Formats: sequence, structure tokens, C-alpha cells
Amino acid sequence: MPWVDEELCNGCGLCVEECPVDTIVMNDDVADIEMADCIRCGICHDICPTEAIKHDRLKVPEEVRANVVKTEALMEACEEYLGDPRERQKCLVRTVRHFENMKMIAEKTLAELEKLMK
Repeated sequence: MPWVDEELCNGCGLCVEECPVDTIVMNDDVADIEMADCIRCGICHDICPTEAIKHDRLKVPEEVRANVVKTEALMEACEEYLGDPRERQKCLVRTVRHFENMKMIAEKTLAELEKLMK
């Protein structure tokens, strides 16, 4: 999904003008993509003269780190609120299962989407 690097956006508004579904707005002279309505056509990415509109894969390291930080916080909370240091590992196991489930959903979704490409 596209996102806007606010430091690169010069507020020209080309992406707003060219968006076929009117899902990009300007907020304080910076483009903002309403992701719920975005159809992921790529026009905004292609039209941006400053390359401020980026692909989501560039945020992968940031998202991974955020997941790890969140997991560490959950582990601490489990130990604190449940009063047992062993709860940290139980929490970690539950979180790993959550991400394994998300991985399975992604893999099965990709398999179904590949069928659409045939």
C-alpha cells in the first residue's frame, strides 16, 4: 500500500488531481492517502515529482521492529499482571502463534490471488 514520506512531499497536489477515486487529500500542504478507499492503482506513485509516495515494502523493517517492541511490552505486562516470570514465555508463545496464523492467512490469500492471475 502506498504511503507518503512527509519530508519529501512538496504539496504540489498532482496526486490529489490524478487520483481516480479521490482518496488523496492535502493536510497542511502534505498529501494524505485515505487507505480505506485506495484502490492501489499506482498512479499517485508514478505522478509524484519528488518521489514522496512510497511502496509499503520500504516500511517492513520498521513494522518488524514495532512488532518486536510490542511483544516485549506484552511479555512484561503478562509477568507484571499475572505475577509470575514464567508468564513472559507463555505470552511470547501466544504471540508467535498469532504471527504464524497471520502468515498462514497471507500464504493462503496469495494462493487464491494467484488463481486469479491465470
